[in-house]
Amino acid sequence: MFPFSDADTHHDSFPVVNVGLIALNVLILLYSISVGGFEFLLGGGSDTIGAFFLKWGFIPLELTSGETLTREIIPLDVETPIPTWGTIFSSMFMHGGLIHFAGNMAFLWVFGDNVEDRIGHVKYLAFYLMVGVIATLSHWMVDQESAVPLVGASGAVAGVLGAYLLLYPYNRIKVLVIFFFITVVQLPAMVMLGIWFALQLFNAFGSLGLSSQVNVAFFAHIGGFVAGALFMGIFKAAKREPILPQRNASSTNIRYWRDRPVD
Repeated sequence: MFPFSDADTHHDSFPVVNVGLIALNVLILLYSISVGGFEFLLGGGSDTIGAFFLKWGFIPLELTSGETLTREIIPLDVETPIPTWGTIFSSMFMHGGLIHFAGNMAFLWVFGDNVEDRIGHVKYLAFYLMVGVIATLSHWMVDQESAVPLVGASGAVAGVLGAYLLLYPYNRIKVLVIFFFITVVQLPAMVMLGIWFALQLFNAFGSLGLSSQVNVAFFAHIGGFVAGALFMGIFKAAKREPILPQRNASSTNIRYWRDRPVD
């Protein structure tokens, strides 16, 4: 499922932080292409892009051991030039290919602007970075001996999804579905995000003991999502707002795109 619009929500301010985050991810992707070539977009590997990931991605074993790792099998400099805690942040803006990038940015584009509008620009930036850190540490807690670099905005974006769930659970999300067929449906956010989270749980626990064979950090997604929902719950409680808004029955219908005019 690939979301591309939320039909019911209209924000009152320009999402400058969300757009800035997406722009920064685009710049890092372009730099990655300059390092690894266009084949990198389709998952192609090279020593240069491998060294780039090793230098700037988050490596759990570095945090566990307290030492920067070096790799003799790659005849390039791969020593991380910043402290390990710094790679927790740098890794949030790196991606392993075009599909990885496009999926994360689609979710951030659809859900991030409304969360930013609700809590404010500065708080949203702090929130995004905070849930990204928690997501990365969630991955580290499960696989502390891994020497494979973690890259991607998925954990931070998952935190945005968790916050959105408590803010707009009944909003209709326009989703492109590709599963033996291609169609567009509208799902309530709580349904769409519930399915997404269930898939993360299923894949996460299915990957236990298989970390060397699994490329997706599912526990980072889970940690980020839970942290985002928790922080938003605290935010709403502090403002004496209900954890979930009142249900709007008109927004809970699942409709196919052809049943509604484009808006």
